[in-house]
Amino acid sequence: MTKAIIVMGVSGAGKTSIADMMAKRLGCKFVEGDQLHPASNVKKMADGTPLTDEDRWPWLEIIGNELKASRSAGEDIIVTCSALKKIYREKLRSAGGEPLYIVFLKGSPELLASRMGARKGHFMPASLLQSQLATLESPEGETNVVTVDIDATVPEIVEDAIARLEKLWRENI
Repeated sequence: MTKAIIVMGVSGAGKTSIADMMAKRLGCKFVEGDQLHPASNVKKMADGTPLTDEDRWPWLEIIGNELKASRSAGEDIIVTCSALKKIYREKLRSAGGEPLYIVFLKGSPELLASRMGARKGHFMPASLLQSQLATLESPEGETNVVTVDIDATVPEIVEDAIARLEKLWRENI
């Protein structure tokens, strides 16, 4: 069975770096979810305006289609997506198919702010972190979710995420 994984969390959690390394380690296709945003969403975020649910639905549909296409092609896939609300994750599960595995990258607001302040060339300004944290509905306790603390190096976070996923996969056999 193909594996479909979402690496989620607020901006600054390290989704891209972690998902890219995980995809290489697991031999999965990697898709950067931010690159699937409509231009209007990117502009809003770059201007410091938080996205609304209405802004996110088309983006989530595109991500769901990526998941579904990879499953149809027999490819394992890892996609980054903030997936901040439970309803967004439910949309991804219904559009992309089950089982959908989610790696939730969790960190303190201080650590996240520090990471956002240090990155260069990203359209998401640090000023939107608080709105993302306020919107976040933790996926902890949802089916097929693993939570990974991001207060570590990227390789350590990747090792932890993969170990937790492999344990989950063994339990689901």
